[in-house]
Amino acid sequence: MPPSGVQAVRGEVDPATMAVPAKLNPAHAVREIDNVWIPLPDGARLSARLWLPPEAESQPVPAVVEVSPYRHEDNTRRRDSVRHPYFAERGYASLRVDIRGSGASDGVLQDEYSEQEQEDVCSALAWVAAQPWSTGSVGMIGLSWGGFAALQAAARRPPELKAIVVVCASADRYGADVKYRGGSVLGCELLPWSSTMLAMSVRPPDPVVVGEGWREAWLERLEQATPFAEAWLAHQRRDAYWRSGSPCEDYARIDCPVYAVGGWADPYRQAVLDLLERLDCPRKGLIGPWSHQYPEEGTPGPAIDFRRECVRWWDQWLKGEDTGIMDEASLRVWMQEGLPPRRDHRPRRGRWVEEESWPSPRVAVSFYSCGDGTLGQRKERRKALAIRASQTVGSAAGTWCPWGVAELPGDQRREDDLSLCFTSEPLEERLEILGSPVVALELASDRPLALVAVRLCDVSPAGASTLVARGLLNLCHRSSSEDPRPLDPGRRETVRIPLDAAAYAFRPGHRLRFAVSPTYWPWAWPSPEPVTLTVFAGGATRLELPVRPPCDGDATLRPFAPAPEQTGSNGVSSRTVSHDRRSGLRRIVLDRLRDHRRVRADGLEVDGAQKDVFTVTEGDPLSAAVECERRLQMRRGRWAIRVETRSTMTADREAFRLVNLVEAYENGDRIFSRERAFDVPRDLV
Repeated sequence: MPPSGVQAVRGEVDPATMAVPAKLNPAHAVREIDNVWIPLPDGARLSARLWLPPEAESQPVPAVVEVSPYRHEDNTRRRDSVRHPYFAERGYASLRVDIRGSGASDGVLQDEYSEQEQEDVCSALAWVAAQPWSTGSVGMIGLSWGGFAALQAAARRPPELKAIVVVCASADRYGADVKYRGGSVLGCELLPWSSTMLAMSVRPPDPVVVGEGWREAWLERLEQATPFAEAWLAHQRRDAYWRSGSPCEDYARIDCPVYAVGGWADPYRQAVLDLLERLDCPRKGLIGPWSHQYPEEGTPGPAIDFRRECVRWWDQWLKGEDTGIMDEASLRVWMQEGLPPRRDHRPRRGRWVEEESWPSPRVAVSFYSCGDGTLGQRKERRKALAIRASQTVGSAAGTWCPWGVAELPGDQRREDDLSLCFTSEPLEERLEILGSPVVALELASDRPLALVAVRLCDVSPAGASTLVARGLLNLCHRSSSEDPRPLDPGRRETVRIPLDAAAYAFRPGHRLRFAVSPTYWPWAWPSPEPVTLTVFAGGATRLELPVRPPCDGDATLRPFAPAPEQTGSNGVSSRTVSHDRRSGLRRIVLDRLRDHRRVRADGLEVDGAQKDVFTVTEGDPLSAAVECERRLQMRRGRWAIRVETRSTMTADREAFRLVNLVEAYENGDRIFSRERAFDVPRDLV
């Protein structure tokens, strides 16, 4: 059902006149047009869902656009109905557009953030600006892929685009996305996300929307489907492939106002601080106690009604009204209160704090030197400390992009026991950090190919170890990801590993700890040989913490409105870890079940499931393997389709191997099945 005050209009509508049947035109109601076709210069069309405020018939209004490949006609329908009608009720035409090759839009989706996709987005913005119901001022909002798309569009400077809101996204396709971290292959996410997009991209367009050509379009998608992971693994260095669509290559290209939003449980949170620091345009940042979600749905929470902040942003930049939003501090974050690790549904304890600018002159770096397992602020004696790779380190890491609290990191004590740890004395005073910690390591490796994982933890008086931040570095990328170089075994090197951004309060009596390991499976794909790292304490090895002093103004901040009540969910998940003591096999299973739900009044129902299995045997890094299964279904009456994909990723000393199977079923009969294998040489990983 459409939200209160929204009049749903089914079927196609003339986009120029927006003519609809008179009986569906009540006064003072937002109009929801279920499908609008946006023409592209090459003759293709993009499918969009449009909400129009009542005054748009006689008085043009600004527009807000969200683009993604996630299918507005079914997959994101519930999420879209939370914010787009809200914007329309407040005087904005609001559109949810599916990119080429997704949903009912024409074409085939074969990679992300292509040049064609970016050109299509700019063409869509120009079309929106030219409509009779539009003033020509357009804003963009987007979560994840949609956030990337907004930043990419802003870097192209289309004249219609006046401001953007970017949620859980990044300006760096190589170093701050699902493929690589510090030059390490993200085993936990590269194949799983590729598998998800493979299944999404081979779903058919809805016959009710596109008509008789739906099956032909579906078969075209099945025949031309290409797993994204093939291109990603073909470019293991930072090269022209990654620079395309990465606004971080030239931040100055972005000159429209940017509101960047993230969550402390989201992998893209660092981008908020990077954008505030590197952009020269008007900008604001917000980081809350959320995972990869809009703040209205943020877990573990507390969630907020971020839609109100968006309207203030749009009113400021699309309508030219002084809302006071730019008179406020440039950065607001949720300062997390230090607590033992837990995986329940209670909101995260903490408080909102602000900094007038970022980087903030109030935040100062404190240096902690390392001794023989110790961490302190006095000079320590030099000592060589060795750590041998254990393939089971990383089992308590949680998922890279958690769906919910079940996927958050667990107690780190077991991980700490298998790592080289440096631990402080109990803190005498409360210590709050805000920013990106850095660990400098003076080290040597006994192998030419090696990686290092570093974790910052909060150790309670009872011994519980809570993960605060972490970082990865493929040591071959210690100087450059464009031109990586192997290590000279035994030679000392000093490297700096930036950790995730954090806002965290260490309580009195707790201890700081950072832990070092040459493995972190399944986050980092293992080096081809077992590695022993030697860390030289007492010299250049140290922890650098961004310490934020207390501020009296924190207690008087304007509160956010509480999140709106919502019904339904995207699904449930579970994560299990098992270990066979006899064989040494460690198995991590991530199950995610998408709810069966009716998504449209015409009877369309969807559901799905995905399963990721990560295995490795202790002492054998070449045993690492990832297996992914996806199943997505659509049903309406007697019509039913299902797509299934199965993907695997393994490696030997020389190469990675991908195998992908795609199968499609119509009314129970298999109509398509194809398996493809792809081998690519390992490039210093």
